[in-house]
Amino acid sequence: MKAATEQGSDEESVQFGRMVGQRLRAIRQAQGMSLADVEERSDGKWSSSAIGAYERGFRNLSLPRLSALAEFYRVPVGVMLGEVGPYDQPSERTKLVLSLEALRRVDAAEPVQRFVKSIITARGDFNGKVLSLRHGDLKALCTLVGGDIPTGLAQLRSWEVLLDGPEIPERPNPFEPTPSP
Repeated sequence: MKAATEQGSDEESVQFGRMVGQRLRAIRQAQGMSLADVEERSDGKWSSSAIGAYERGFRNLSLPRLSALAEFYRVPVGVMLGEVGPYDQPSERTKLVLSLEALRRVDAAEPVQRFVKSIITARGDFNGKVLSLRHGDLKALCTLVGGDIPTGLAQLRSWEVLLDGPEIPERPNPFEPTPSP
């Protein structure tokens, strides 16, 4: 018989596996992929049955497999583990404004278009020209676009769909020499 502390630890591990699985499912669905799509787009590297088992918490991912799956989904590993990044704190400007007309012209933005369409439908906001999003929407949107908020905002700007939004300071280049005083 296991000691009480070991049983508690096992229960916590099972619960953690389920939470990671829920995040995996949310990321996959946010990218508009079915389990079969994952298998097809990964050329069989990720079988639909294995991904389904990970998402339901029936199987645990090793760290190398978790890292590879995060790379496949183009999200930081920390997102899959539920870590809070340094850009998750609300900024002074908590909304962003997207040009829906410009967004429709970007083929690569299909997952973003689906996400935006779901917000428009939920709000009943069918003006068709712009959409204002809240900070919470920003985090989800940037996960779809590039993983983290700075990368996502940079991608939205490069697509020329971001009309207004928070300014995120650029991260310092670790290979650039520090200026001397």
